[in-house]
Amino acid sequence: ISICILSLTVMPAQAFTAKSLTITLAPNGDAEMNMQYELSFFEQGAVFFQIADPSRELKKAFDTNSPEPVTVLEATPSSAILLVPKFATVRNEAVQSTMITPSVSFEKAQHVMNGYWFAPLISPDFSPAVTLVRFPDGYRVVYYDVLAVPSVTHAMKQ
Repeated sequence: ISICILSLTVMPAQAFTAKSLTITLAPNGDAEMNMQYELSFFEQGAVFFQIADPSRELKKAFDTNSPEPVTVLEATPSSAILLVPKFATVRNEAVQSTMITPSVSFEKAQHVMNGYWFAPLISPDFSPAVTLVRFPDGYRVVYYDVLAVPSVTHAMKQ
């Protein structure tokens, strides 16, 4: 028993884990962000007692880079769906439209978490296991286990 107790005090507890991020782009550049995540038992309690709210934190993160307010469409203890207006830049030309997405980074969240006194006791993972960027014409880009999703430029025929 004492070995089990010792291992619990020495090993970090699993914390927030990003499972997937799906970015679905509309023709006008708006994006629906669907983040699936897993919370530790303690984080679930914090959400239940309204001490913490992952969807609110995601909204704040995207609000800082959005020209218009971000809307939380749905929030559950394991997911958040946000609408980010004008996420991608759209250039309409005679033959094609080009969409350019900005880079999306979770490095700041990781850095902020590492600054807390309890950081050595938890091990959050902000890099989604799978990130999917879907364009209106069906084109897709997939990334695995990246903390920062790079900007994507895609030309679509008119």
